[in-house]
Amino acid sequence: MRLNEHPLLRFERGREVTIYFEGQPITAYEGETIATVLHAAGIRVLNYSPNRKRPRGLFCAIGKCSSCLMIVNRIPNVRTCITLVEDGMRIERQHGRAKLPREARSPEFREAKVVRADIVIIGGGPAGLMGAIHAADAGAKVVLIDENPMLGGQLVKQTHKFFGKREQFAGVRGVEIARVLEGELKKRENIEVFLETSAVGIFQDGDEKLVLAVRKNRELIEFRGRAVIVATGAMERMIPFENNDLPGIYGAGAIQTLMNTYGVKPGERVLIVGAGNVGLILAYQLIQAGVEVKAIVEAMPKVGGYFVHAAKVRRLGVPILTGHTILRAEGKEKVERAVVAQLDENWNVIPGTEKTFEVDVIALAVGLRPSIELLHQAGCQVKYVRELGGHVAVRDEWMETTVRGIFVAGDSAGIEEATTAMLEGKIAGIAAALRLGIADESWVKEIGKAQRDLDEFRSGPFGRHVLDGVKKALVVRE
Repeated sequence: MRLNEHPLLRFERGREVTIYFEGQPITAYEGETIATVLHAAGIRVLNYSPNRKRPRGLFCAIGKCSSCLMIVNRIPNVRTCITLVEDGMRIERQHGRAKLPREARSPEFREAKVVRADIVIIGGGPAGLMGAIHAADAGAKVVLIDENPMLGGQLVKQTHKFFGKREQFAGVRGVEIARVLEGELKKRENIEVFLETSAVGIFQDGDEKLVLAVRKNRELIEFRGRAVIVATGAMERMIPFENNDLPGIYGAGAIQTLMNTYGVKPGERVLIVGAGNVGLILAYQLIQAGVEVKAIVEAMPKVGGYFVHAAKVRRLGVPILTGHTILRAEGKEKVERAVVAQLDENWNVIPGTEKTFEVDVIALAVGLRPSIELLHQAGCQVKYVRELGGHVAVRDEWMETTVRGIFVAGDSAGIEEATTAMLEGKIAGIAAALRLGIADESWVKEIGKAQRDLDEFRSGPFGRHVLDGVKKALVVRE
């Protein structure tokens, strides 16, 4: 199930190692996650639910749900989608609520390592990377933390070329943008990066912001700074339908992670739910990887994504069924079929219109919701804004929340595109340095330029609703 050839990507795999799944040896490569290796070996069921003992499989692949929890080296509740393999590692399926072995010792967290900076940035996606680069250029010492094993966020899985201006990477593929930004990060000596590091809370401690984090599930670290930028991105939405928890049902991003980051095919035959830009782009990415796309179903009466993406998918022979929804997934331990049906003008299923697709993967491209948990915990005012994808932190024009010194950027501020995430990250990074008195007033012009670029990017038909949402989320400082 590993991809050895791809029209656009080259997969450089690390040293060969061996892991053991329920006693059986499996070949893996350093740099791969546990869930990736298991998928490459054809293993889809990762655990069973606590109550009805239903099988569970990978869903988000970014550590934000519980679908991939397994027992690793006898320790339960390990997020296998973001945990890298190690030679000799022993993995077991988790059945319900597993317990720590009696002889297991909790990590000693009494003497936590302390890392200080002017600005602590949580999240190494497009917003966090741009925030770090510009804050550093403005004179700040920056620490960037991310719970994933690599930087780039959603960029590392995007093979399509971006729209916009040349200075906003127009015509450049997302995977290349990630490499460029990481390269820029490494050029700056006043940026320190911590990967595989999960932030678990933001607190005020005197004049400092304290970000408490755990590195590699073993080391407690206190990150201290006078400002924090939260760029934690978003997580996949789920929709209700029968058997929507079967292994083989993935968020679109998880499929992109498997294919485009690790070079592993998610399956052989796929049904995509959702004809927005994500669903359309996913369709031709799957085809690039040699996977058959049976159809795209969309509940709305028309395609939601750009015409150019829809036209490309149709030219490749993929039918787009608008006014249709998925009724159920079928299969015992994993997806074997998907049943869809047509909807009437009142969103009711039209009897007799059912269609069955023989597939082993159902991809849900039905939208994202902002990851605001840390912002909420830190006491930032939160507001539901439909146009921005759900609950978001209220903020001012410089991306500062209602808690002074805490900024937000990217999808955690509202669901948009990577281009807007990078522009918001630039604004937040410079603004944080200005508010701390580190940057001089000349940097205000850079914020103004980024704001104009944002307005221009949002001025098209797909961005007008976002502008309405941003207005609802703004707080006016006195």
